Amino acid sequence: MATRKKAEPEKEQPKEAAGEDTPQSATLQKAAKAIGSALGTIAVKTGIATPPKKKIGKLVKKNKTRLPRKEKKQAKKTAAKQVR
Repeated sequence: MATRKKAEPEKEQPKEAAGEDTPQSATLQKAAKAIGSALGTIAVKTGIATPPKKKIGKLVKKNKTRLPRKEKKQAKKTAAKQVR
């Protein structure tokens, strides 16, 4: 006999975590980012840490010579006629 599980009630987030849109928290976040970036640059300059690696761009497309559509279709037709 199959039994159904009762739906678990959703847990409410604390008011502190939910209220991140206050001006005080925005100021604190900006200050934390500024301090972190400053510490990061100092660590890289002193040699404690390595700088983040740069992203490698997409691969360069190869220049392939392709036949235009009409010529390609004609080449297929002539190849088909030769097989017969």
